[in-house]
Order: sequence, then structure tokens, then C-alpha cells
Amino acid sequence: MNILDCTLRDGGYYNDWDFDSDVVEQYLTRIAESRIDYVELGLRNFPKQGFLGAFAYTTEDFLNSLELPDGPVYGVMVDAKTILESGFDISEAVDLLFSPASESKVSLVRVAAHFHEVETSGPIVARLKELGYTVGFNLMQAGGKADDVISDKALQINQWQGVDVLYFADSLGNMDADEVVRIVKAIRRHWQGEMGIHTHNNMGKGLDNTLAALKSGVSWLDATITGMGRGAGNTQTEYLLTVLNKTNPQYNPKPLYELVIRYFEPMQKEYGWGSSLLYFLGAQNDVHPTYIQNLLSSTHYGTDEIIGAIDYLSQLKGSTSYNGAVLDTALNFSDSNNTKVSGTTETSHLFDGKQILIVTNAPGTKKYASAIELYIQRVKPVVISINITTHISAELIDYYVISHNSKFLSDSGKYKQLNKPVILPKCRFNDTELKEFDGIELIDYGIEISKGKFAVNGSYVTVPFDLTTAYILGVLLESEVKNITVAGFDGYQKNDIRQQEMVELVNLYDAHDNSQPVVAITPTSYPISKGSVYAPSI
Repeated sequence: MNILDCTLRDGGYYNDWDFDSDVVEQYLTRIAESRIDYVELGLRNFPKQGFLGAFAYTTEDFLNSLELPDGPVYGVMVDAKTILESGFDISEAVDLLFSPASESKVSLVRVAAHFHEVETSGPIVARLKELGYTVGFNLMQAGGKADDVISDKALQINQWQGVDVLYFADSLGNMDADEVVRIVKAIRRHWQGEMGIHTHNNMGKGLDNTLAALKSGVSWLDATITGMGRGAGNTQTEYLLTVLNKTNPQYNPKPLYELVIRYFEPMQKEYGWGSSLLYFLGAQNDVHPTYIQNLLSSTHYGTDEIIGAIDYLSQLKGSTSYNGAVLDTALNFSDSNNTKVSGTTETSHLFDGKQILIVTNAPGTKKYASAIELYIQRVKPVVISINITTHISAELIDYYVISHNSKFLSDSGKYKQLNKPVILPKCRFNDTELKEFDGIELIDYGIEISKGKFAVNGSYVTVPFDLTTAYILGVLLESEVKNITVAGFDGYQKNDIRQQEMVELVNLYDAHDNSQPVVAITPTSYPISKGSVYAPSI
């Protein structure tokens, strides 16, 4: 049995592989004291745009700056894609990233490949063996693949005669013990060498699946400190060693405990890896965990929008691998092929001479709900709700406005019950989604996103950010409104990107010839006029 800890490699997806030196020093020391067999220090990559920490590249120069304790065997991982799409000949690409093993502090290299990359990965393995490395090969996203597909890949890999350990990875975190056993059996049809497993913890089964694999004859087991790793993370090294220590004294989990509590648990609170309901839902729907990780790490999206995005992603064939453009589509509009901006002139003069109150579903709306409702009854403005506002009686809402399709996905079934006109850009919705509004009056006004711009065009608005507030302000600019008040525009901290976007939006709106002052009647941190919902009408 071999335990491989890959914290610095897999954990780097949370901190861009930029670990503090004191954390690294303590990690390496404690890992060696725990008698772990292998340590995967990071990735090997060609230069990428933007800043990435040392463990994204794990160069020989950097390795030579580290004091690596005796005991573990050290290694790195390279994605097959990195080599195959480098623009170099495969052998040349490998040689650019790897020196001979005799000249390196690492002696293990693992090649991670998707199933469709296996056929072209043989030369990568061959060249690494020529350089003297122990070579592991990781089959990513093995879960759900048919037995014949898995065994065929195992046959191809076996024919290379260069792989020392064949791994399969639960990349989507949706395996259970039965699935682990099935995959092991499928691989064993054509592979009799050593096997390894890399689990993810999306459904809280990482440790159980690792132990099930061990029981089925898998001898290489991956883990990370506190499970630090992409998405919901991995099997926790400290948990695995604690369990194994009961029957196998070769490992010592105790040196890891202080490492976990003093160094990694604070990072876990900061970055938020670990299993959760949203990772569980993603795993259940075959959605790549990086989608969930990026949704959770963004301050732009609430739970409803994240769930809506997961619903959309679950319907796509390609969501088992991460694509940032697909994520943008899921959050903004579902029909990625229907991006042409369109709309009607129905909003032109719709609100001429009207007093307008825009409400949101923010905490401020909840806190002052009773006062807001009394204000509505007293002033009798036209009330426009950004998405569905649960804190204000639906009887007091005149219009609903939607621009984010992910928000609609979570609320879609509610609009028929409310039976109020909805202002939305139809170009962002497909025919199936628009059927959710059968029987409801729809006012079609388009939206276009263009950085630094805010302009109305009769049938659509051009806005700097994809914000529903920007959209409704554009709608109102198509009319000669009497005044605009807002409730629940709470705002954010000064350094929050959402606050900065709203500040820029307000400045662009104020510069428009037809703009009316926007007055907040509940507390706000935005640079708009401020009044009070409690002030008398005079």
C-alpha cells in the first residue's frame, strides 16, 4: 500500500498554487513524520497568463530551493493536455518541462488524461520512462463510463509497457462504493499492474470510496490535508491515516493534527473547500465541481442563482468538463446560440408621469417591509420588483423585471401564480423557458453588455455590467417618469466588486440626459440620494 498526498497540487486550485513558505515548511516536515510514501508537490506547466504560485510550475530551480525531508518519494503531475496542446513535438515538450530523473528531486511523474486523450498519450509516457521517472497515469472522470470503454483504455495503456501505476479518478465526485468496485473490475480485465484511486468528496464519500478501493485491491491511495482540493475536495489525509493506523502501524497520523488545526483549517475557513449541499447537487447531476467552486467563490450570485445554474448545466452534455464560457451562459442566458440583441418599443413612454418604486429581495427590504408596504399604500407608486420579492405582498407589485436567466430558472414556476406583467429580454430565453410565462403579459426589452457604456436604444439598453438594476434603469429611461425611489438597495463593502460596479453604473446613469434622481428610502451605501420610508408625504 502507498499513500500519496497531493495537497500542494490539488489544493492549489483554491489559492492559485501560492502557498506561504511557513505552511510549506510545516507541511513537508509533518508529512515526512507521518511516514507517508509519496508527496506530489505540484504541477508542471508551460507559462500561463496571469500570476500563479510556484506549485503551478514546480520547476527544477524552485525544487532546488526547497528543503525536502528524507522519507517520502516526491513527484509532480502534468496534464496530458499540457503536452498535447503545447505546439511542440511530444518528446520536445516533455524535455522542455522535465530534466532527467537523475538530475531532479522528483522521481515520480503522474500524467492526468481524459478518456479521449488516452490514445495520444503513449508517447508522453514513453519519453518520461526514457528520462528515468516512475510514471503514473490517471484516468480522469472514470465514473459512469461503460465497462467496455474503461477496459479498452486499460488495454491501450497496458500495451505501452511504461506505466507503473494506473489511477482512476472520481473527478465529478459522484461515485459510490459499488461504482468503485465496478471500475476496478473493468480495469482488471486488461491491467494486472498496480492501481490507484483519486477520490473527490462532493457527496461525502471520499474516504469510504478510498477504503472500498483498498479492499478491492487498489494499492495507491490519494489524499490531501483537510481534503484541500478542487471543488468539494478530496479524501482527508488525516482521516485516512487515522483509520489505517488502527490496523497498519506503518503510518503515524499524529504529526498531522497540529498541521491541520494550526495551518489548514484557517485556510479552509477562508477558501471554503469541503462537501456541501451544492457540491452534492452538482455531483448528482454530473456537473464538474469547478463550476460549483467558481459559483460559490463569486460574490455576485445567491443560492437561487447557483441552483438555477446547476439546473441548466445538468441539461448540457458538456458540463462534465469545465468551460468558463459555458458557466457564463448558465448564469446569464440559456440559449447560447441566440445572442443577437432584440426587443420591442413597448416600454417607450410606458411610465410617463409615473412615480416609480423599485424593490429588491435584500435584507433591507425584509427589515423595513411593513414600512415599505405602508409607503406603497400611501404614495401609490408603480411598484417594480427586481426578480421575485418575497418580503412585500405580491398584491402591491405592479411589474416584475428579470434579466438573469439563472434567477428565472429557480423562480420560473412562481410567475404564473403571481400573474403580473413581466419585463424581460426575450432574446435571453429559449422557447421552452418562455412557455413558463404562458398567459402572462410579457414586455420585451432587450439588453446588451458593453463595458463602460450606458445607453438606451428604443428597443434595448446597453449597460456596462450584467445587472438587473442597470436593465430596469434603462427601461425607465425610455419614459418621462415623475420620480424614482428604491427600497432594498442595501449595497456592499467599499472594496466589494459589486459595490464598485454599482458606483460606476450610478455615475453612468446620472450622466444620461433623461435620468431622474434615484432616491433610496431604506439605508444604502450606494452614491444615490437618500430619504426615508418613514418620512411623511408633503
